[in-house]
Amino acid sequence: MIETERLILKPLTHDQLLKYIKDDHSLEQEFSLLPTKKNISPSLHDALEQTILPNVFDKDKDYLYHTLWTIISKPDHRMVGDICFVGEPDPNGEIEIGYGTYEEFRGKGFMTEAVGRLIEWAREQPKVKSVFAATTKDNVASYSILEKNNFIHIGEVDDMLSWKIELK
Repeated sequence: MIETERLILKPLTHDQLLKYIKDDHSLEQEFSLLPTKKNISPSLHDALEQTILPNVFDKDKDYLYHTLWTIISKPDHRMVGDICFVGEPDPNGEIEIGYGTYEEFRGKGFMTEAVGRLIEWAREQPKVKSVFAATTKDNVASYSILEKNNFIHIGEVDDMLSWKIELK
């Protein structure tokens, strides 16, 4: 678990991920939080079942790089979004991040703060040298978060933009 002034970023265990997928507010109950409408996208649901859960369950993998980290607003006592790494650092020390803010909490700076804190955490990890992210060209909110956290636009393919920040 890592924190900012307003947020707690909590990596979810395998059992907590199962509660997250159920979306029956049992995860919020476990954390003593108010219920939140998550709206799990089909792509996230598929990633959870096909990649995230098996990798978190695998004891040979560092689950912190494979699980969802829930973002909790301390003042609201609610989950406001999710952030994750897309696997462990590659041989060049690069990791990828993905994130999403629940609709009701967008535009409040939560994700900018969460990405910034997770980048600080990644900087402390010996094997991580840079962080990569991808956004669609039309997702101004998403790439604004990256720009505010000093990511550099490094390229584009079709409707996707690529972003990177060097840590070491």
